[in-house]
This record gives sequence, C-alpha cells and structure tokens, in this order.
Amino acid sequence: MWTVLDSPVGELRLVEHHGAITAIEFAPFREPDGRVRGDRDDTHPVLVEAARQLRAYFDRDLKEFRLPLAPGGSDFQQRVWAELTAIPYGATSSYGQVARRLGMTNAASRAVGLANGRNPIPIVVPCHRVIGADGTLTGYAGGLERKQLLLGLEQDALF
Repeated sequence: MWTVLDSPVGELRLVEHHGAITAIEFAPFREPDGRVRGDRDDTHPVLVEAARQLRAYFDRDLKEFRLPLAPGGSDFQQRVWAELTAIPYGATSSYGQVARRLGMTNAASRAVGLANGRNPIPIVVPCHRVIGADGTLTGYAGGLERKQLLLGLEQDALF
C-alpha cells in the first residue's frame, strides 16, 4: 500500500508492506521498478502514522521517528542504515565516521556512500545527515537542494 504526502521537499510517496514502511520516494515518482507498492490507501494505519510523524518532523515538533521499518537491502546496507539512525537530529557525520563506527577504516567510506545512496527510506533513516569529510554537502538521492533544506530545518529547530 502507499499514499502521498505533500511536504516542504515536495511530494513524498510513503510505501508500506506487511505493516512496515519499506520506502519513502521523492517526486517525480518512478514507475515500475520492481518494488512492491500495491494500491493507494490513504487510510492504512501505518501510512497514516508515518504521514503524521513526517508532518510533525517538518513542523519541527518531532526529532526521532518511531515507525516500523523494513528497508530491503544487503546485510552491509542494513548495517549502514542502522548506523544512520544513530546520528542525532541536527548533527552530521562524515562517510568515514560512519565507516569507523561500523568497525571499518576510512577506506570503506566509498562503500558507506554507496549504501547511503541506496537508502530506500530517506528522512526517517536520515541519510541527509551524512556529509563529506571536509564538511561539504555531497550527493543525495533527492538532490542537494533537498538535503540542504532538511539539514537547515534541523539546525533551525535547535536554535
């Protein structure tokens, strides 16, 4: 099942499967790419709650999501995505820092970056909080403008 939410970063398609969020997609939405989406259901409880929490996040009233998540990916990707959820609201980490927290060297930064770029649940799994070692904004599946907006929203909420 899926629904669409209007947000400050454009329309988001929220996707649920077996009671967990499996994807959040930025518009323009891709069709079909093999992912299970099912039919649109604006009343599905998991989707309603995900939309509520995302609205609260964009309103700066929510700093930590509490949703059932089931992102599809390799074991390594799952480890990276789990580590992303440990980056606090309003904070950032470099790809190298994420690699080190996973018990790897800086040489794994590229692999972390690739896994980060394949995160199917952006915003909730905060891949936007990962930046270059020199503090620059680097690639973001939703585009650098969205990444900057999300980081700015979190910074503004802290001060």
